[in-house]
Amino acid sequence: MLELKNITKSYKTGDFTQTALKNVSIKFRQNEFVAILGPSGSGKTTLLNIMGGLDRYDSGDLIINNKSTKKFKEKEWDAYRNNMVGFIFQSYNLISHISILSNVEMGMTLSGVNAKTRRKKALDALEKVGLKKHVHKKPNQLSGGQMQRVAIARALANDPEIILADEPSGALDSKTSIEIMDLIKEIAKDKLVIMVTHNEELATTYASRIIKLKDGVLESDSNKIKKEEKKTYEYKIKKTSMKFLTALHLSFNNIKTKKGRTFLTAFASSIGIIGIALIMSLSNGFKKEIDNFERQTVTGMPIVINKGAMDEKALSNNANEDNKESYPDKKVLFPKKNNISNSIHLNNITDDYIKHLEKIDPSLISGITYDRKTGVNIITKKNNNYSLVNMTMISGVMPEKLKNQEIYTMDENYEITYGHFPTKKEELLLIISKTNELDEEILKELGFDSNNDEIKFSDITSKEYKLVLNNEFYKKIGNSFIPNTNYKDLFNSNKSITLKISGIARLKKDKENLDSLSSKGLLYTSSLVNYIIDKNKDSAIVKAQEKSDINLLTNEPFKKDEETSFLSLLTNTSMTKNDVLGYLGKDTIPQNIYIYPNDFDTKEDLTKYLDKFNKDKKDSDKVMYTDQAKLISSLSRGIMDGVTVVLIAFSAISLVVSSIMIAIITYISVLERTKEIGILRALGARRKDVKRVFNAETFIIGLFSGTLGIIIARLLIIPANIIIESFSSLPNVAKLNPVHAIILILISIILTVISGWIPANIASKKDPVIALRTE
Repeated sequence: MLELKNITKSYKTGDFTQTALKNVSIKFRQNEFVAILGPSGSGKTTLLNIMGGLDRYDSGDLIINNKSTKKFKEKEWDAYRNNMVGFIFQSYNLISHISILSNVEMGMTLSGVNAKTRRKKALDALEKVGLKKHVHKKPNQLSGGQMQRVAIARALANDPEIILADEPSGALDSKTSIEIMDLIKEIAKDKLVIMVTHNEELATTYASRIIKLKDGVLESDSNKIKKEEKKTYEYKIKKTSMKFLTALHLSFNNIKTKKGRTFLTAFASSIGIIGIALIMSLSNGFKKEIDNFERQTVTGMPIVINKGAMDEKALSNNANEDNKESYPDKKVLFPKKNNISNSIHLNNITDDYIKHLEKIDPSLISGITYDRKTGVNIITKKNNNYSLVNMTMISGVMPEKLKNQEIYTMDENYEITYGHFPTKKEELLLIISKTNELDEEILKELGFDSNNDEIKFSDITSKEYKLVLNNEFYKKIGNSFIPNTNYKDLFNSNKSITLKISGIARLKKDKENLDSLSSKGLLYTSSLVNYIIDKNKDSAIVKAQEKSDINLLTNEPFKKDEETSFLSLLTNTSMTKNDVLGYLGKDTIPQNIYIYPNDFDTKEDLTKYLDKFNKDKKDSDKVMYTDQAKLISSLSRGIMDGVTVVLIAFSAISLVVSSIMIAIITYISVLERTKEIGILRALGARRKDVKRVFNAETFIIGLFSGTLGIIIARLLIIPANIIIESFSSLPNVAKLNPVHAIILILISIILTVISGWIPANIASKKDPVIALRTE
């Protein structure tokens, strides 16, 4: 069954070599009680450890059931200790933080015995040693004799073939020693029991065979096997494997014994998680507010395609009013300096592009408005002085009905602060800011003195403007056409059309967030534009211009290869013939196109369709659009993302620091649990099983730390939202996404397991013999 052949074992300490065993050869029977005697230092314990697979011999061979162990690997020694050997130690070597039942079950747990079977076997073993009533107690709740009985029960529970006892009664009183020795002798009836002792009287009384060692040499054997016995044994051992749940159970029970330290460790580790959770909650909440803003503004701010498209960056530079009262009750208007600088992309709006728009899926849009911009000749009077109003600078088309449905009306987003919304084409609408301001340049064009601090609303709505058509405004002199500068006669002519500002409007308070994006100035109806085009398209100057290759407004040749914007006339740059005809009233390609998405959810599909036209086209042929609602939200979202990344990076530093702390705490735990490591290895636990125990401990700490961090962060969100609402009027902004919470808990677990990997690895490499000696 068990045979030692010429076993030699030495230990080196520096240059000194201590030989513990010298060519020891012993054969053991299947059932006998063997006592190994010898003075201290004779090699008794070394011999026991080699037979138990805890220590390795230098030379010779250990034969187990006719199989040599010379080529045994680590996992085979682990399986041997678990399946064939049961240890009974002088110092009991019980795991202190689990119950005696769990202690007894441990060997079977390592060998993969199912819970029901191992529970029954453990209870049977405890009943055999008289401790069935104490199964739920911890080892420190038992007497010395009771703890030794637990150790015996543990050795028996997995039904090993060999019981190795190292001074089993050495720490017990006489009466308890007798009880324990009687129990071991009973076990020896059907098992091989090998007991190491220095008590010769005890050995003579109980053992059936006494082997004496002296200075590592076999001195005598009282019942030596003299002839070769028939070898009928077959080596067959089941490999051990500790499940992760078992490792969790061990670590959890150990952690429970150190609740205070565990909580402080988890709390310190959770600080980084708390910070990141709060940051992500705020970021998530503000992004939702941004998305909500975009949803609210999608109908109020259509996708715009201009002849001269505004660079999106220009929109972000609109300055908000500084230190001005919002929505004042005073019926006056304040001039405002114009500090906006726009950059222009010249869109090449062609018939092909118009056809592309006409094929848009009707379910994606509520409607499309085509703004065919034309020159508007308007005269104003100020203090008996008459001047031409630059309408291109100060005005735009006011949206009306689309597809015979009033899907967007001015009163959806704007409120009249004075007067009324236009009800006919001769009425204009003036849009001002929420602080009752209007650009001073616009005021000058409208015929008001911008040097005044205040301008009464009543003065604005009472003022008249005169619209002059082309045949009255342009006079032919020879082959040229020149504007009629007799503005007084034009103003008083019965052929001019009287226009008035019917109302002054500003954004509603619940649409205040659109103020920086909405145009301020004069709006006229599309019906007025269509009327002007209809009247001017057959004017003398239009007919003459259609036949002429000379720009009749400048008397210069057209530059055919140069495309310019509608505004080029104002800057004295050359225009194409189509530009000039459009300005004069010829119904041509639209200058502006307003596309109204059906709703927020379909807008993305709409923009994809618009982008499809630009595929594989060079930049000059692309048609760019401005999605103002998305622009402002994307800018805000970009800023929010940048701030979030920076803050998370700072919070991550605390995670790194806490990871280092976890590594230190885990290493301290390794030192504290060194004896436990030795016990587990003696019971057959593999190195990876020991590593798994400490990985389980860091897993628990990481889970607890992450969960604690999320709970604290969730509680801190409440006062954070109160503070934010007091400053921004936005309720419940901070919202922790459950997915983010789970991810942060996983990050906490991963970081703690990684930080504990080195200490866990150190634990797995500890020598079980040395570990068992640790107190």
